[in-house]
Amino acid sequence: MPAHVWPGSYDDGVRRGRSGPAAVLVVAGLALSACRGGADGVEVAQVGRATVTEVVEAPANVEARASSTLTATGDGTVAAVYVRDGERVDAGTVVAQISSPDAQARLRSAQSQLARATAATPTAPPSIDVSGPQAGADTAASGAFGAARRAADQIPDPRLRAAAFTQIGAAERQYGLARAQAQAAVAAINTGIANLSVALGALTAAQRSQAQAALTAAQRAVDALTIRAPIAGTVQLGGTAASAGTGGGTGSLVSALDQLPAEVRDQAAAALGTDPAGSARQVRTTGPVTAGMPVATGTPIATVIDVAALSLVAEVDETDVFLVRPGIRANAELDAAPGASYPATVAAVELSPTRSARGGVSYRVRLTLGRGRLADGSRAPSPRPGMSAVANLRVRVARNVVAVPASSVVRVETQDAVWVVAGGTARRRIVTLGAQGADTVQVVAGLREGERVVVRGADKVTDGQDVR
Repeated sequence: MPAHVWPGSYDDGVRRGRSGPAAVLVVAGLALSACRGGADGVEVAQVGRATVTEVVEAPANVEARASSTLTATGDGTVAAVYVRDGERVDAGTVVAQISSPDAQARLRSAQSQLARATAATPTAPPSIDVSGPQAGADTAASGAFGAARRAADQIPDPRLRAAAFTQIGAAERQYGLARAQAQAAVAAINTGIANLSVALGALTAAQRSQAQAALTAAQRAVDALTIRAPIAGTVQLGGTAASAGTGGGTGSLVSALDQLPAEVRDQAAAALGTDPAGSARQVRTTGPVTAGMPVATGTPIATVIDVAALSLVAEVDETDVFLVRPGIRANAELDAAPGASYPATVAAVELSPTRSARGGVSYRVRLTLGRGRLADGSRAPSPRPGMSAVANLRVRVARNVVAVPASSVVRVETQDAVWVVAGGTARRRIVTLGAQGADTVQVVAGLREGERVVVRGADKVTDGQDVR
Protein backbone atom coordinates (compact mmCIF):
# COMPACT_ATOMS: atom_id res chain seq x y z
CA MET A 1 0.00 0.00 0.00
CA PRO A 2 1.72 3.27 -1.06
CA ALA A 3 2.11 5.98 1.56
CA HIS A 4 0.58 9.40 0.90
CA VAL A 5 1.34 12.57 2.78
CA TRP A 6 -1.29 15.35 2.91
CA PRO A 7 0.77 18.53 3.27
CA GLY A 8 -0.17 21.66 5.17
CA SER A 9 -2.03 24.10 2.96
CA TYR A 10 -3.54 27.60 2.82
CA ASP A 11 -7.06 27.23 1.56
CA ASP A 12 -9.41 29.95 0.36
CA GLY A 13 -12.57 27.96 -0.18
CA VAL A 14 -16.10 29.34 0.24
CA ARG A 15 -18.83 28.47 2.72
CA ARG A 16 -22.32 29.37 1.58
CA GLY A 17 -24.86 31.24 3.71
CA ARG A 18 -28.48 32.15 3.08
CA SER A 19 -27.60 35.57 1.71
CA GLY A 20 -24.49 34.66 -0.24
CA PRO A 21 -20.98 33.27 0.09
CA ALA A 22 -18.96 33.74 3.23
CA ALA A 23 -15.34 32.82 2.65
CA VAL A 24 -13.59 30.49 5.04
CA LEU A 25 -9.80 30.40 5.11
CA VAL A 26 -7.99 27.46 6.61
CA VAL A 27 -4.38 27.04 7.64
CA ALA A 28 -3.78 23.35 8.07
CA GLY A 29 -0.61 21.63 9.20
CA LEU A 30 -1.92 18.08 8.89
CA ALA A 31 -0.06 14.98 7.75
CA LEU A 32 -2.16 11.95 6.77
CA SER A 33 -0.97 8.56 5.65
CA ALA A 34 -3.35 7.34 2.98
CA CYS A 35 -3.96 4.40 0.71
CA ARG A 36 -6.52 3.70 -1.98
CA GLY A 37 -9.41 1.48 -0.96
CA GLY A 38 -11.10 -1.18 -2.90
CA ALA A 39 -13.64 1.14 -4.53
CA ASP A 40 -12.63 3.50 -7.31
CA GLY A 41 -12.21 7.10 -6.17
CA VAL A 42 -12.22 6.22 -2.45
CA GLU A 43 -9.19 7.26 -0.41
CA VAL A 44 -8.44 6.54 3.25
CA ALA A 45 -6.12 8.50 5.54
CA GLN A 46 -5.06 8.60 9.17
CA VAL A 47 -6.48 11.36 11.37
CA GLY A 48 -3.95 13.91 12.59
CA ARG A 49 -3.84 17.37 14.13
CA ALA A 50 -3.90 20.81 12.55
CA THR A 51 -4.59 24.49 13.14
CA VAL A 52 -7.94 25.50 11.63
CA THR A 53 -8.85 29.15 11.13
CA GLU A 54 -12.44 29.97 10.20
CA VAL A 55 -12.90 33.27 8.43
CA VAL A 56 -16.13 35.01 7.50
CA GLU A 57 -15.93 37.10 4.37
CA ALA A 58 -18.09 40.23 4.15
CA PRO A 59 -18.39 43.12 1.69
CA ALA A 60 -17.21 46.41 3.17
CA ASN A 61 -16.56 50.08 2.48
CA VAL A 62 -13.89 52.45 3.72
CA GLU A 63 -15.23 55.37 5.76
CA ALA A 64 -13.65 58.53 7.10
CA ARG A 65 -13.76 59.24 10.82
CA ALA A 66 -16.01 62.24 10.16
CA SER A 67 -17.38 64.26 7.26
CA SER A 68 -19.33 67.51 7.23
CA THR A 69 -20.88 69.36 4.28
CA LEU A 70 -20.99 73.14 4.73
CA THR A 71 -23.84 74.98 3.00
CA ALA A 72 -24.83 78.59 2.46
CA THR A 73 -26.98 79.87 5.31
CA GLY A 74 -28.65 82.65 3.33
CA ASP A 75 -29.39 83.92 -0.16
CA GLY A 76 -26.68 86.14 -1.62
CA THR A 77 -23.20 85.79 -3.02
CA VAL A 78 -19.89 84.32 -1.89
CA ALA A 79 -17.99 87.32 -0.56
CA ALA A 80 -14.72 85.46 0.03
CA VAL A 81 -13.21 81.98 0.17
CA TYR A 82 -10.41 81.71 2.70
CA VAL A 83 -9.12 78.18 2.04
CA ARG A 84 -7.76 76.28 -0.93
CA ASP A 85 -9.22 73.12 -2.36
CA GLY A 86 -7.50 70.17 -0.61
CA GLU A 87 -6.20 72.30 2.28
CA ARG A 88 -6.02 70.83 5.77
CA VAL A 89 -7.95 72.95 8.32
CA ASP A 90 -8.63 72.87 12.05
CA ALA A 91 -12.06 72.92 13.64
CA GLY A 92 -13.33 76.52 13.73
CA THR A 93 -11.35 77.68 10.69
CA VAL A 94 -13.27 80.23 8.58
CA VAL A 95 -13.86 78.60 5.21
CA ALA A 96 -15.96 81.22 3.42
CA GLN A 97 -18.00 84.38 3.93
CA ILE A 98 -21.48 84.85 2.46
CA SER A 99 -22.83 88.30 1.63
CA SER A 100 -26.61 88.31 2.17
CA PRO A 101 -28.38 91.69 1.80
CA ASP A 102 -31.62 90.16 3.10
CA ALA A 103 -30.02 89.01 6.34
CA GLN A 104 -28.27 92.33 6.81
CA ALA A 105 -31.53 94.21 6.20
CA ARG A 106 -33.28 92.13 8.86
CA LEU A 107 -30.46 92.88 11.27
CA ARG A 108 -30.70 96.64 10.62
CA SER A 109 -34.45 96.52 11.11
CA ALA A 110 -34.07 94.69 14.41
CA GLN A 111 -31.41 97.19 15.55
CA SER A 112 -33.73 100.07 14.69
CA GLN A 113 -36.59 98.47 16.61
CA LEU A 114 -34.38 98.06 19.66
CA ALA A 115 -33.15 101.68 19.43
CA ARG A 116 -36.71 102.98 19.34
CA ALA A 117 -37.75 100.76 22.22
CA THR A 118 -34.77 101.90 24.28
CA ALA A 119 -35.41 105.60 23.59
CA ALA A 120 -39.12 105.40 24.37
CA THR A 121 -40.27 107.53 27.37
CA PRO A 122 -43.29 106.29 29.33
CA THR A 123 -46.30 108.66 29.25
CA ALA A 124 -49.79 108.40 30.64
CA PRO A 125 -52.32 109.13 27.90
CA PRO A 126 -55.97 108.23 28.37
CA SER A 127 -55.51 105.18 26.22
CA ILE A 128 -52.59 103.55 24.51
CA ASP A 129 -52.44 101.92 21.08
CA VAL A 130 -49.30 99.86 20.54
CA SER A 131 -50.52 97.99 17.50
CA GLY A 132 -48.04 99.79 15.23
CA PRO A 133 -44.86 99.10 17.19
CA GLN A 134 -46.15 95.63 18.03
CA ALA A 135 -46.75 94.84 14.38
CA GLY A 136 -43.28 96.12 13.49
CA ALA A 137 -41.67 94.08 16.21
CA ASP A 138 -43.68 91.00 15.19
CA THR A 139 -42.64 91.43 11.56
CA ALA A 140 -38.98 91.80 12.43
CA ALA A 141 -39.10 88.91 14.88
CA SER A 142 -40.95 86.65 12.44
CA GLY A 143 -38.43 87.31 9.71
CA ALA A 144 -35.48 86.83 12.01
CA PHE A 145 -36.79 83.61 13.54
CA GLY A 146 -37.68 82.23 10.09
CA ALA A 147 -34.23 83.01 8.74
CA ALA A 148 -32.61 81.47 11.79
CA ARG A 149 -34.62 78.26 11.37
CA ARG A 150 -33.77 77.98 7.69
CA ALA A 151 -30.12 78.48 8.46
CA ALA A 152 -30.18 75.94 11.29
CA ASP A 153 -31.95 73.39 9.10
CA GLN A 154 -28.94 73.36 6.80
CA ILE A 155 -26.49 72.34 9.51
CA PRO A 156 -25.53 68.72 8.59
CA ASP A 157 -24.35 67.66 12.05
CA PRO A 158 -27.44 66.43 13.99
CA ARG A 159 -26.09 67.58 17.36
CA LEU A 160 -25.17 71.07 16.16
CA ARG A 161 -28.49 71.34 14.32
CA ALA A 162 -30.43 70.33 17.45
CA ALA A 163 -28.47 72.83 19.57
CA ALA A 164 -29.20 75.63 17.09
CA PHE A 165 -32.94 74.85 17.08
CA THR A 166 -32.92 74.78 20.89
CA GLN A 167 -31.40 78.27 21.01
CA ILE A 168 -33.86 79.60 18.43
CA GLY A 169 -36.77 78.04 20.30
CA ALA A 170 -35.61 79.63 23.54
CA ALA A 171 -35.35 83.05 21.89
CA GLU A 172 -38.81 82.66 20.35
CA ARG A 173 -40.33 81.63 23.66
CA GLN A 174 -38.70 84.63 25.26
CA TYR A 175 -40.17 86.80 22.54
CA GLY A 176 -43.62 85.28 23.00
CA LEU A 177 -43.43 85.76 26.75
CA ALA A 178 -42.39 89.37 26.33
CA ARG A 179 -45.21 89.95 23.83
CA ALA A 180 -47.72 88.46 26.21
CA GLN A 181 -46.39 90.66 28.97
CA ALA A 182 -46.77 93.70 26.71
CA GLN A 183 -50.34 92.80 25.86
CA ALA A 184 -51.13 92.29 29.53
CA ALA A 185 -49.59 95.64 30.32
CA VAL A 186 -51.70 97.40 27.68
CA ALA A 187 -54.83 95.76 29.03
CA ALA A 188 -53.96 96.87 32.55
CA ILE A 189 -53.41 100.46 31.40
CA ASN A 190 -56.61 100.71 29.36
CA THR A 191 -58.81 99.19 32.05
CA GLY A 192 -57.22 101.10 34.88
CA ILE A 193 -56.60 97.89 36.89
CA ALA A 194 -52.98 98.55 37.55
CA ASN A 195 -51.06 101.62 38.38
CA LEU A 196 -50.61 103.51 35.14
CA SER A 197 -47.01 104.53 35.62
CA VAL A 198 -45.93 101.01 36.67
CA ALA A 199 -47.81 99.48 33.74
CA LEU A 200 -46.15 101.87 31.29
CA GLY A 201 -42.77 100.95 32.68
CA ALA A 202 -43.54 97.25 32.29
CA LEU A 203 -44.73 97.85 28.73
CA THR A 204 -41.55 99.65 27.79
CA ALA A 205 -39.40 96.91 29.32
CA ALA A 206 -41.39 94.25 27.52
CA GLN A 207 -41.00 96.01 24.18
CA ARG A 208 -37.30 96.33 24.77
CA SER A 209 -37.16 92.62 25.57
CA GLN A 210 -39.05 91.82 22.36
CA ALA A 211 -36.74 93.98 20.30
CA GLN A 212 -33.68 92.45 21.95
CA ALA A 213 -34.91 88.91 21.21
CA ALA A 214 -35.53 89.85 17.55
CA LEU A 215 -32.09 91.44 17.36
CA THR A 216 -30.45 88.34 18.84
CA ALA A 217 -32.08 86.11 16.24
CA ALA A 218 -31.15 88.45 13.39
CA GLN A 219 -27.56 88.69 14.63
CA ARG A 220 -27.27 84.90 14.76
CA ALA A 221 -28.47 84.69 11.16
CA VAL A 222 -25.79 87.19 10.11
CA ASP A 223 -23.11 85.44 12.17
CA ALA A 224 -24.00 82.18 10.41
CA LEU A 225 -22.96 83.80 7.11
CA THR A 226 -19.38 83.26 8.27
CA ILE A 227 -18.95 79.58 7.45
CA ARG A 228 -16.57 77.72 9.73
CA ALA A 229 -15.28 74.16 9.65
CA PRO A 230 -17.00 72.19 12.45
CA ILE A 231 -14.29 69.52 12.42
CA ALA A 232 -10.63 69.25 11.51
CA GLY A 233 -9.98 67.73 8.13
CA THR A 234 -9.30 68.28 4.45
CA VAL A 235 -11.44 70.78 2.55
CA GLN A 236 -13.12 69.90 -0.70
CA LEU A 237 -14.64 73.08 -2.15
CA GLY A 238 -18.06 72.76 -3.73
CA GLY A 239 -20.60 70.00 -3.22
CA THR A 240 -20.98 66.42 -4.33
CA ALA A 241 -23.35 65.51 -7.14
CA ALA A 242 -25.79 64.17 -4.58
CA SER A 243 -25.88 67.35 -2.50
CA ALA A 244 -26.07 69.50 -5.58
CA GLY A 245 -29.03 67.56 -6.84
CA THR A 246 -31.05 68.16 -3.73
CA GLY A 247 -30.51 71.89 -3.75
CA GLY A 248 -31.27 71.98 -0.05
CA GLY A 249 -33.32 74.47 1.90
CA THR A 250 -35.52 76.80 -0.11
CA GLY A 251 -34.11 75.41 -3.32
CA SER A 252 -36.26 72.30 -3.07
CA LEU A 253 -39.33 74.45 -2.28
CA VAL A 254 -38.78 76.69 -5.30
CA SER A 255 -38.25 73.61 -7.47
CA ALA A 256 -41.60 72.28 -6.29
CA LEU A 257 -43.31 75.62 -7.07
CA ASP A 258 -41.82 75.56 -10.56
CA GLN A 259 -43.76 72.36 -11.21
CA LEU A 260 -47.13 74.08 -10.61
CA PRO A 261 -49.30 75.61 -13.36
CA ALA A 262 -48.60 79.31 -13.89
CA GLU A 263 -52.09 80.38 -12.78
CA VAL A 264 -51.63 78.95 -9.28
CA ARG A 265 -47.88 79.31 -8.84
CA ASP A 266 -48.01 82.89 -7.55
CA GLN A 267 -50.83 82.09 -5.12
CA ALA A 268 -48.92 79.13 -3.71
CA ALA A 269 -45.72 81.18 -3.44
CA ALA A 270 -47.57 83.95 -1.59
CA ALA A 271 -49.11 81.47 0.83
CA LEU A 272 -45.70 79.92 1.53
CA GLY A 273 -43.86 83.24 1.68
CA THR A 274 -41.61 82.25 -1.24
CA ASP A 275 -40.58 84.28 -4.25
CA PRO A 276 -41.43 82.19 -7.36
CA ALA A 277 -38.80 84.09 -9.29
CA GLY A 278 -36.27 82.84 -6.77
CA SER A 279 -35.67 79.77 -8.91
CA ALA A 280 -33.35 81.92 -10.97
CA ARG A 281 -31.23 82.44 -7.87
CA GLN A 282 -30.91 78.75 -7.01
CA VAL A 283 -27.32 77.68 -7.58
CA ARG A 284 -26.20 74.05 -7.40
CA THR A 285 -22.45 73.54 -7.41
CA THR A 286 -20.32 70.48 -7.96
CA GLY A 287 -17.07 72.30 -8.68
CA PRO A 288 -14.94 74.68 -6.59
CA VAL A 289 -16.71 77.68 -5.09
CA THR A 290 -15.25 81.11 -5.91
CA ALA A 291 -15.81 84.65 -4.66
CA GLY A 292 -18.68 86.43 -6.39
CA MET A 293 -20.64 83.26 -7.04
CA PRO A 294 -24.38 83.63 -6.32
CA VAL A 295 -25.72 81.18 -3.75
CA ALA A 296 -29.03 80.30 -2.16
CA THR A 297 -29.76 78.88 1.25
CA GLY A 298 -28.55 75.28 1.15
CA THR A 299 -26.06 75.67 -1.68
CA PRO A 300 -23.05 73.41 -0.94
CA ILE A 301 -19.97 75.50 -0.21
CA ALA A 302 -17.46 72.88 0.91
CA THR A 303 -17.08 69.46 2.47
CA VAL A 304 -14.61 68.84 5.28
CA ILE A 305 -13.43 65.23 5.54
CA ASP A 306 -11.38 63.91 8.43
CA VAL A 307 -9.20 61.12 7.02
CA ALA A 308 -6.79 61.06 9.96
CA ALA A 309 -8.29 57.72 10.97
CA LEU A 310 -10.08 55.52 8.47
CA SER A 311 -12.45 52.74 9.40
CA LEU A 312 -14.01 49.83 7.58
CA VAL A 313 -17.74 49.10 7.71
CA ALA A 314 -18.60 45.52 6.76
CA GLU A 315 -22.03 44.01 6.13
CA VAL A 316 -22.07 40.64 7.92
CA ASP A 317 -24.90 38.22 7.15
CA GLU A 318 -27.23 37.31 10.00
CA THR A 319 -26.13 33.67 9.75
CA ASP A 320 -22.58 34.68 10.71
CA VAL A 321 -23.04 37.70 12.99
CA PHE A 322 -23.07 35.65 16.23
CA LEU A 323 -19.48 34.63 15.44
CA VAL A 324 -18.32 38.25 15.25
CA ARG A 325 -17.38 40.23 18.36
CA PRO A 326 -15.15 43.20 19.21
CA GLY A 327 -11.47 42.42 19.18
CA ILE A 328 -11.60 39.86 16.37
CA ARG A 329 -8.78 40.42 13.91
CA ALA A 330 -9.29 40.61 10.19
CA ASN A 331 -7.64 41.65 6.99
CA ALA A 332 -9.16 43.73 4.23
CA GLU A 333 -8.64 43.58 0.48
CA LEU A 334 -9.48 46.71 -1.51
CA ASP A 335 -10.82 46.55 -5.05
CA ALA A 336 -8.65 49.57 -5.85
CA ALA A 337 -5.43 47.96 -4.57
CA PRO A 338 -5.11 44.40 -5.95
CA GLY A 339 -2.64 42.27 -4.04
CA ALA A 340 -2.60 44.56 -1.00
CA SER A 341 -3.71 43.45 2.46
CA TYR A 342 -4.78 45.84 5.23
CA PRO A 343 -4.94 44.68 8.87
CA ALA A 344 -8.18 45.44 10.70
CA THR A 345 -9.79 44.82 14.08
CA VAL A 346 -13.48 44.64 14.92
CA ALA A 347 -14.42 47.67 17.03
CA ALA A 348 -18.20 47.29 17.26
CA VAL A 349 -21.13 45.26 15.97
CA GLU A 350 -24.30 47.27 15.46
CA LEU A 351 -27.58 45.96 16.84
CA SER A 352 -29.81 47.48 14.17
CA PRO A 353 -30.22 45.28 11.08
CA THR A 354 -29.95 46.37 7.47
CA ARG A 355 -31.22 44.82 4.25
CA SER A 356 -28.66 43.41 1.87
CA ALA A 357 -28.82 43.79 -1.89
CA ARG A 358 -30.25 40.27 -2.12
CA GLY A 359 -32.98 41.07 0.37
CA GLY A 360 -31.43 39.22 3.32
CA VAL A 361 -30.71 40.63 6.76
CA SER A 362 -27.21 41.78 7.63
CA TYR A 363 -25.54 43.76 10.40
CA ARG A 364 -22.98 46.54 10.13
CA VAL A 365 -19.64 45.72 11.70
CA ARG A 366 -17.19 48.58 12.20
CA LEU A 367 -13.46 47.82 12.10
CA THR A 368 -10.38 49.92 12.68
CA LEU A 369 -8.12 49.90 9.63
CA GLY A 370 -4.35 49.70 9.74
CA ARG A 371 -1.58 50.40 7.25
CA GLY A 372 -1.61 47.98 4.35
CA ARG A 373 1.21 46.07 2.69
CA LEU A 374 1.68 44.75 -0.82
CA ALA A 375 2.68 41.17 -1.53
CA ASP A 376 6.36 42.18 -1.70
CA GLY A 377 6.17 43.80 1.73
CA SER A 378 6.19 47.38 0.50
CA ARG A 379 3.67 49.90 1.76
CA ALA A 380 0.25 49.74 0.10
CA PRO A 381 -1.58 52.88 -1.11
CA SER A 382 -3.58 54.74 1.52
CA PRO A 383 -7.31 53.96 1.15
CA ARG A 384 -9.81 56.69 0.37
CA PRO A 385 -13.29 57.07 1.87
CA GLY A 386 -15.94 55.22 -0.11
CA MET A 387 -13.64 52.55 -1.57
CA SER A 388 -15.06 49.03 -1.82
CA ALA A 389 -13.38 46.21 0.05
CA VAL A 390 -13.76 42.67 1.29
CA ALA A 391 -13.23 42.05 5.01
CA ASN A 392 -11.97 38.63 6.04
CA LEU A 393 -12.85 38.22 9.72
CA ARG A 394 -11.01 35.46 11.57
CA VAL A 395 -13.91 34.44 13.79
CA ARG A 396 -12.48 31.19 15.17
CA VAL A 397 -8.96 29.75 15.47
CA ALA A 398 -8.50 26.17 16.70
CA ARG A 399 -4.83 25.30 17.23
CA ASN A 400 -3.38 21.78 17.30
CA VAL A 401 -6.77 20.09 17.20
CA VAL A 402 -8.07 16.86 15.72
CA ALA A 403 -8.99 17.72 12.15
CA VAL A 404 -10.06 16.03 8.93
CA PRO A 405 -10.54 17.20 5.37
CA ALA A 406 -13.95 18.74 4.77
CA SER A 407 -14.46 16.10 2.08
CA SER A 408 -14.52 13.48 4.85
CA VAL A 409 -17.71 14.82 6.38
CA VAL A 410 -21.12 13.65 5.19
CA ARG A 411 -24.49 14.96 6.33
CA VAL A 412 -26.91 12.51 7.94
CA GLU A 413 -30.21 14.35 8.39
CA THR A 414 -29.26 17.03 10.94
CA GLN A 415 -25.96 15.47 12.02
CA ASP A 416 -22.42 15.31 10.70
CA ALA A 417 -20.66 11.98 10.21
CA VAL A 418 -17.46 10.44 8.84
CA TRP A 419 -16.61 6.95 7.56
CA VAL A 420 -14.19 5.33 10.01
CA VAL A 421 -12.19 2.46 8.54
CA ALA A 422 -11.13 -0.44 10.79
CA GLY A 423 -9.90 -3.77 9.42
CA GLY A 424 -10.62 -2.57 5.92
CA THR A 425 -14.35 -2.02 6.65
CA ALA A 426 -16.02 1.40 6.62
CA ARG A 427 -18.42 2.28 9.44
CA ARG A 428 -20.33 5.54 9.71
CA ARG A 429 -19.75 7.53 12.90
CA ILE A 430 -21.52 10.70 14.09
CA VAL A 431 -19.09 13.51 14.97
CA THR A 432 -19.30 17.04 16.39
CA LEU A 433 -17.54 19.76 14.43
CA GLY A 434 -15.87 22.91 15.73
CA ALA A 435 -14.11 25.46 13.55
CA GLN A 436 -15.09 24.79 9.96
CA GLY A 437 -12.97 25.54 6.97
CA ALA A 438 -13.61 24.88 3.34
CA ASP A 439 -10.88 22.20 3.09
CA THR A 440 -10.35 21.29 6.75
CA VAL A 441 -12.68 21.07 9.74
CA GLN A 442 -12.09 20.57 13.45
CA VAL A 443 -13.64 17.48 15.08
CA VAL A 444 -14.35 18.15 18.76
CA ALA A 445 -16.07 14.83 19.54
CA GLY A 446 -16.52 11.39 17.97
CA LEU A 447 -13.06 10.86 16.50
CA ARG A 448 -9.56 10.24 17.84
CA GLU A 449 -6.16 11.07 16.48
CA GLY A 450 -4.66 8.08 14.66
CA GLU A 451 -7.96 6.60 13.49
CA ARG A 452 -8.42 6.11 9.76
CA VAL A 453 -11.22 7.78 7.81
CA VAL A 454 -12.38 8.06 4.22
CA VAL A 455 -11.04 11.39 2.96
CA ARG A 456 -12.13 11.15 -0.67
CA GLY A 457 -15.21 9.62 -2.20
CA ALA A 458 -17.11 9.62 1.10
CA ASP A 459 -20.37 10.08 -0.79
CA LYS A 460 -19.77 6.75 -2.59
CA VAL A 461 -19.25 4.65 0.56
CA THR A 462 -21.92 2.48 2.20
CA ASP A 463 -21.96 1.10 5.73
CA GLY A 464 -19.85 -2.07 6.00
CA GLN A 465 -18.16 -1.58 2.65
CA ASP A 466 -14.71 -3.12 2.16
CA VAL A 467 -12.34 -0.29 1.29
CA ARG A 468 -9.04 -2.20 1.45
